[in-house]
Amino acid sequence: MTTSLFPENPNEVEEIPIQDGVLRLYPHIFSPEEKEAFFNQLKENVKWQQEEIRLYGRTIPLPRLTAWFGDEGKTYMYSGITVEPEPWTPTLLEIKSRIEEVSDVTFNSVLLNYYRSERDSVSWHSDDEPELGQNPIIGSVSLGDVRTFQLKHKTDKSLTISRDLPDGSYLEMAGSTQHHWLHQIPKRTRKIGPRINLTFRIVRNA
Repeated sequence: MTTSLFPENPNEVEEIPIQDGVLRLYPHIFSPEEKEAFFNQLKENVKWQQEEIRLYGRTIPLPRLTAWFGDEGKTYMYSGITVEPEPWTPTLLEIKSRIEEVSDVTFNSVLLNYYRSERDSVSWHSDDEPELGQNPIIGSVSLGDVRTFQLKHKTDKSLTISRDLPDGSYLEMAGSTQHHWLHQIPKRTRKIGPRINLTFRIVRNA
């Protein structure tokens, strides 16, 4: 773990111990001014959609709003939903550039999730769709109110991780994490304000 005398060092990184995977948390990668500006720009300017999924024979709305951006042709399918990318915006390109500096990869797409309150959530899943390839790197940026990020191992039920992801933080999931682990953002009962999460990916289709 790298530390600094300054309270918000953008290069500070915590290696989160995890079996069968790699987790790195950069808690202060964006300054207070940047994270506030990014949140407001995305909240106001993104064309948020409420997608629907089929579950137990019923069509139900996702408990959050979403949007998909990326390079041309980077179609993506998750939970039975197929999305075509919107063109990159200057805000998204700025965020992407900053996290690519520490991850040393070039992301070509991003899924945005807008959690409007404590009642919005995402259930247990892995980002392991075929178009992401084997052992994908997922770059997760959090903006807004703090939400708890939970992981559980797919085969060893004794292995669980729970972390609060701060406003302006960047979590990198790499190695075999998606193969061995599930993750979620659960609903809460106490009041929580809005949060925007950006999960950057490398889609390997044409």
